[in-house]
Amino acid sequence: MKYITRDKSIITGEKNLEPLYTFKNFPVFFGCVDTDAKDDVRADMSWAICPESGVIQLDKLIPLEILYQSQHVDGTGPTWKQYYQDFAKYIELQNPLNVLEIGGGQGELADIFIEHTKDTTWAIVEPNPLHEGSDRIKIVKGFFDKDFSYDGKIDTITFSQLMEHVYDPQEFIKSIADRLEVGQKLVFAYPNLKKWLEEKYTNALNFEHTMFLTDYFIDYILNLYGFSIVDKTFYKTHSVFYTAEKTGIAKPAKFENKYTEYKKIFLDFISYHNDLIADLNTKMSDFDGEVYLFGAHIFSQYLLEFGLDTSKIVALLDNSNLKEGKRLYGSNLVVQNPAVLAGKGRVGVILKVGIYRDEILKQIQEINPNVVVLE
Repeated sequence: MKYITRDKSIITGEKNLEPLYTFKNFPVFFGCVDTDAKDDVRADMSWAICPESGVIQLDKLIPLEILYQSQHVDGTGPTWKQYYQDFAKYIELQNPLNVLEIGGGQGELADIFIEHTKDTTWAIVEPNPLHEGSDRIKIVKGFFDKDFSYDGKIDTITFSQLMEHVYDPQEFIKSIADRLEVGQKLVFAYPNLKKWLEEKYTNALNFEHTMFLTDYFIDYILNLYGFSIVDKTFYKTHSVFYTAEKTGIAKPAKFENKYTEYKKIFLDFISYHNDLIADLNTKMSDFDGEVYLFGAHIFSQYLLEFGLDTSKIVALLDNSNLKEGKRLYGSNLVVQNPAVLAGKGRVGVILKVGIYRDEILKQIQEINPNVVVLE
């Protein structure tokens, strides 16, 4: 594996990163595949911390064409459905006419927004688009970066759950600022990473979410590149919704060093999962029925890499049609629809799926009231 080196702090630019923790030989792709397991690529997930800011980041990055080899997220389930509806309404408050969405995926946000507005046009720039486009939705296949070129009209740029994926957040925000006129807006949703990591959610940090860049430092970067924060709304425990207007006036500001706080949150995450896996392995060993693991994604990959015993796991469960019948990358586990639990009597389901826990628990208990949740 030829890594992309990121040995400078994403906040200060200094080459003084402190090694923090490394997951050896972690799967580089978080989706499900039809290929043989021997073809899976693994790499070291090496975390470091900036001693001057406390921001945690990967110091070795995976080339984008390997990391995003295909689309693996389709926003399945009621939490995502409600989220897209609510974020679309939030964008609509700004009355945009020409929207450029960075990383639109399957285009659900665009579809919802266009359905509820009359005059707005929408363009999606996405390397692996799942949307075919329409009269009012234009698809631009590719990555958004400093060299991105687009000849359409723009008065608003938006993105959803994207900035945590970028490799250079300051360059990313600068590239957005360069494409907007003074008075135009950036409206986006960013995961509440601090809350997620405090709650030990395994989708907080990984090869795709390459940095523990909390909303505290998002504010700092926006001000640094000439944006004024018009609104900042915490959406449940899920995300932070931002509206920022380009002023063109940079406001360099000092920031509080979060080193001690953020390092503790991260190391607590590691310690928690080491204890959790020992407990789950014991529970599975003592359980006298079939055991399933829910979540064909980074949720399960983290558990497996922490040492979850797969010898008693029958299959993975997931609601995504994209994944059914396929193998979770980095494992030998194949995905089945949760409907397979029906009529099975007493079965165990390992359920560690972050903010989606309650909706999935309700679903599997409706399918099979005898399910025993292991968590």
